[in-house]
Amino acid sequence: MKRLTAMLLSGAMMTTLMTGCGGGGGEQKPAAEGDGKPAETQDIKLTVWGPQEDQVDANGWLPTMCKQFDEAHPEWNITFDYGVCSEGDAGKNVTADPAAAADVYFFANDQLGTLMQANGIAQLGGKYLDEVKADNTDTMMASVTGTDGGVYGVPFTANTWFMYYDKSVFSEDDVKSLDTMMQKGKVAFPLTNAWYLPAFYVANGCTLFGPDGVDASAGIKFGGEQGAAVTEYLAKMVKSPNFVNDADGVGLDGLRTGKVSAIFSGSWDAANIQEILGENFGAAQLPTIEIGGSAKQLKAFAGSKAVGVNPNSKNPEAAVALAVYLGSGEAQKAHYEMRQIIPCAKSLLDDPAISKDIVASAQANTVLNTAIVQPSIPEMGAYWTPAEAMGKGLVNGEVTVDNAAAKTEDFNKSLNSAGL
Repeated sequence: MKRLTAMLLSGAMMTTLMTGCGGGGGEQKPAAEGDGKPAETQDIKLTVWGPQEDQVDANGWLPTMCKQFDEAHPEWNITFDYGVCSEGDAGKNVTADPAAAADVYFFANDQLGTLMQANGIAQLGGKYLDEVKADNTDTMMASVTGTDGGVYGVPFTANTWFMYYDKSVFSEDDVKSLDTMMQKGKVAFPLTNAWYLPAFYVANGCTLFGPDGVDASAGIKFGGEQGAAVTEYLAKMVKSPNFVNDADGVGLDGLRTGKVSAIFSGSWDAANIQEILGENFGAAQLPTIEIGGSAKQLKAFAGSKAVGVNPNSKNPEAAVALAVYLGSGEAQKAHYEMRQIIPCAKSLLDDPAISKDIVASAQANTVLNTAIVQPSIPEMGAYWTPAEAMGKGLVNGEVTVDNAAAKTEDFNKSLNSAGL
């Protein structure tokens, strides 16, 4: 994909874009510089697509942030046109007609490859890229980095899973080890859910598309002795009387009835779990497992929800500036206060109101310490069905300790099958 500056307008507009987005025009002066006179206010229109929940009325988070942005930029007099499009639908709606799509929109990072292929998302650069890098962890930056190494979005919240537990059953030391936990109480884990299963294989050194998850030629390496050792561990785990496969709400129901003392999920279940556990509500990053006599760190898939810019925008500098603002620490804090969207900005990690939030801390620690970036390349499509089948095979007893090595090789072969 070409850089943002190569995809947009020429002449005077290109000068503005290069300055604002760092596309290669380092010697150009900003539009407000030159003869020392202040730039005239420019009337522009920006179309912004976001979830319905962020724009329920004029006082919703999105209109509020856009109004503040407009007030902070006297060089533009902005008319905003809002449209409803969830992060999960951006890949479909933007790529349907990129030229007619919003100037700025919200997207889930697993759609990045699709958006890039359709020329529906712009690469960031210059001062704006520097700002985004300065306030995001390596994991969050990797979540919006394309296969070409370019950065294509501004993360505003992480998308991952972690552990919830009953503090009356497990101590803070207990929850550092899954094996310790399963000696003390029942643990529900969604082993038949392909999003959760790889945590065990990655813990023992297995990889998906290379160390950064973007090398399609490297394939998925869940086989060999490393993979077989994990399969054997899981085959033993499912036979434990303290293991419960969490499917169809079994984990939440178990917490409610006291039959389960820990589950693995994301921030979307926080309110329900807190209501169930009350003062015994606990949340933490992922525990370790013991394989070959050593502690191995479970690692969740992590991604982000981010703000993207349409490379076809007629007002590219303003669009990029708005996207960066909507993903800034200031906007993320307002998002948290207004809608409880957990921020990912490093500048907010020590914010008192957020750091005391058990769920926010668990999610932040997971992203920092116990997660890998979920690959977003098209080849990842071959992963989901075989992984779900492997989880089901473990739970129903088809995969055992005795056949673990052979089943692991079959599994690895299916993960790397062509034509999916």
